[in-house]
Amino acid sequence: MSNLEARSDIVDCVVPPDHDPAHVQRIEPRDVALGGDDALRVRRTLPSLRRSFVGAWCFADHYGPETGRCMDVPPHPHTGLQTVSWLFEGEIEHRDSGGVHELVRPGEVNLMTSGYGIAHSEVSTPNRPVLHGVQLWVVLPEHSKDLVREFQHHVPDIYSTEGVRARVLIGHLGGVRSPVHTETPLLGAEVVLDAGVTWELAVDPGFEHGVLVDTGVVDVDGVRLDRAVMGVRDAGLDHLRLTNPTDAPARVMLLGGTPFDEGIVMWWNFIGRSHDDIVRLREEWNEAPDDRFGRVAGYRGQVQRLQAPPLPPLTLKPRFRRGRR
Repeated sequence: MSNLEARSDIVDCVVPPDHDPAHVQRIEPRDVALGGDDALRVRRTLPSLRRSFVGAWCFADHYGPETGRCMDVPPHPHTGLQTVSWLFEGEIEHRDSGGVHELVRPGEVNLMTSGYGIAHSEVSTPNRPVLHGVQLWVVLPEHSKDLVREFQHHVPDIYSTEGVRARVLIGHLGGVRSPVHTETPLLGAEVVLDAGVTWELAVDPGFEHGVLVDTGVVDVDGVRLDRAVMGVRDAGLDHLRLTNPTDAPARVMLLGGTPFDEGIVMWWNFIGRSHDDIVRLREEWNEAPDDRFGRVAGYRGQVQRLQAPPLPPLTLKPRFRRGRR
C-alpha cells in the first residue's frame, strides 16, 4: 500500500535510551487518511513518536473492516523496503513493474521486495465488499537495499494448540517455519486466542516483539491492549505470555525480529540513508519513473501514477530504532 498522505509530515521520533526486556511499551495508533476526505482511513502504530522499528518492521497500518469503500491506489514507487500484505477479509488486485499480477486474499501472505526500485498498484475487487487487514513494511539493511525487485506468495497452514490458532507468515513459531525469505531475521504471524485462553509461547530471546491487536482485548505479559494498539517488548526474554481475558475470541498480529540499529530516512514511499537520497529518488520518480522503477501494465484507473508530494522545507534526518541520535 502507498503512503498517500499529501503533506507527508515529519515525525521526530525521540525516545529515552532505556532498556528493560520485561517492560511492555504501549503504542497508541494514529488515525491517518490515505488520500482525500473520503479515502480509506488507517490506524498507524509504526513509526511512532516512541518507537521507529520492531526488528526490521518499520511501518504498520491496520484498517477496516470497511464496507463499500474501494481501495484504488494508482502505480506508485517503493525503494529500500519489503511490503507485507495480509488480509482478514476482502480481496485486492496487485500489479507491479516486475510483471507480477496477483490477488491478495485472506490467509495468504504477499511479500514484495522493492530494493533498487519498484512500482505497483493496488485495487480492491468487487467480489468481496468488506476490506479488513494490515499493511506492513520491512526495511532492507544497507547491504541489501538495492536488491532486484521480487515477489513472494505463500499460503501458511494453521498451527493449532489448545485454544490457539496461528498462521506463520514469516519466520518460525511453534515448530512451523515459513518459506518466505527476508534479509534480516523476522517473525510475522496471525494469532487467534479463544475466550479466556492464556498462551505462554517460547520466543527467540534475541528478538524484540510487537503485538498488534486486531479484534478483542489481549494482555501481553500483564499489560492490557485494546483494538489497534501495539505492545512492544525489547529483546532479552525467551517467552511471551498472551491472555484473552474476555468471553469472545481475540486476534493479534505478532511481529518480531533482531534489533535493527541502522539509521534510515523514510519519507513518503521511499527509504534512503540520507536527505540527498530522498531528493534524488523523488526527482527520478516524478521526472523519469520508468528508468528506475519500471512500468506497471494493466492498471485501469484514471490516474496512471501518483506524483510524489513536495518535500518539506528542512533537512530530513535519519531515524534509528530508539529515535534520533
